[in-house]
Amino acid sequence: MPTNRLKTLALTTAITAGCSLSHQTREAGADPGPEIDEATTDQPQELGRVRWERDFDAAMERARKENKPALVLFDEVPGCHTVLSYGKNVLSHPLIVEAIEDHFVPVVVYNNRLVGRDRELLAEFEEPSWNNPVVRIITPDRRPLAPRLADDITLAATADTLISALAAHKVTPPPWLKALADEARARKHGTRRATYAMSCFWQGEADLGALEGVVETNTGFAQGREVVEVHFDPRAIHPEAFDQRAQTIGDPLQANAAFKPSPKDDKHALARTPWRHVPMTPTQAARANAAIARGLDPADLLSPGQLRLAARIRARPDAGWPTHLGKGDLEAAFDAANAVYRATH
Repeated sequence: MPTNRLKTLALTTAITAGCSLSHQTREAGADPGPEIDEATTDQPQELGRVRWERDFDAAMERARKENKPALVLFDEVPGCHTVLSYGKNVLSHPLIVEAIEDHFVPVVVYNNRLVGRDRELLAEFEEPSWNNPVVRIITPDRRPLAPRLADDITLAATADTLISALAAHKVTPPPWLKALADEARARKHGTRRATYAMSCFWQGEADLGALEGVVETNTGFAQGREVVEVHFDPRAIHPEAFDQRAQTIGDPLQANAAFKPSPKDDKHALARTPWRHVPMTPTQAARANAAIARGLDPADLLSPGQLRLAARIRARPDAGWPTHLGKGDLEAAFDAANAVYRATH
C-alpha cells in the first residue's frame, strides 16, 4: 500500500477511535473500564475541570444540607468528539467551573456503564445509554429547576441553564455569570462589527465599552485616524439605535475601512492598574475598562475567584504576574496566573 494511503488510514483510525471505542465495548457486553481514582489520576477530559461527585446519593444529601441544587451530568466516558469538546470548551471554562462548584452540587453519572448505580440512575431518569452529554439541574427531591440540557450543549446554553436554575431556586444569579451568558449568546448567534473614529481612542474605547450590547472593543487605526472597533449584539440593541448612541462618541467609518489594531493602546484605563493581571473575558475587560475610566471600582463585574486572584496580586505586586486584557485563552491565562502564585508561596 502506498505510504500516503497508509498515513491517511492511520489518521482516520486515530480520529474515529474515540467514537468507536464505546460501541466496541457495548458489543462486547463489557464495562468500559474501572472508576477513575481522582486522587491519583488526572480527571478525564470528557468531564472538564469541574470537581464532580461520583456518589449520587451522597451528592443529593450534600445538596440537601447545603440548600443547593444538584447539577447532574449524564456523560459518556470515554467519549467521542462531541463529549470531549463539551469537556474542553464548556466544562473547563473557568467561570463555568466556578459557577457550578460555588452554586451547585455537581455529580456525574456515566451513561456507558452496563452495571451498578450508574445503570440504575439511567433507568430512573429515563436517560439513554451511550449518549452525548445531558445536564439536569434538580432539587434534592429530584424536582427539575431548569429544562433538560441535551441538544444545545454550548457555552451559551449552559450558562443560560445555570441562570434559569438559580432563579428557580430563588437565588439571584451573579452579574458576572449573566455577563458571560450575554457574551456567549451574542457570539453564538453572531455579533455586528462597527468602527468609529475619534480624537482620542483611549477615551473613545472607554465610552463605547459602556454601551448596552457591547461584547468587545479594540483600539486601532483606519484611514489615518484613531478608531475603536466595536463588536455588539444586535439582539440586545438594534443596530440603528446602537449607531445613534455611538455617533455621540465618534464618527462612523465605512464597513470596508481597513482596520489596523494597536494592542499597546488597548484598554488604556484597565492596562494602567493591577486589574490588568486578572484574566477576564472580552466583555468583562471592555466593561472594566469603562468603569475604571470613570473612576469606578470594577469589582462588581468579576467573580469571587477573579477577586481572590486580584487580592493575591495586590499582596505580591512584584511577583511577575502576566498581563491579560480580555485577549486569548481564559483557561490558559488562569493557569499562568496560578503558576506565578504557586511559585511565590
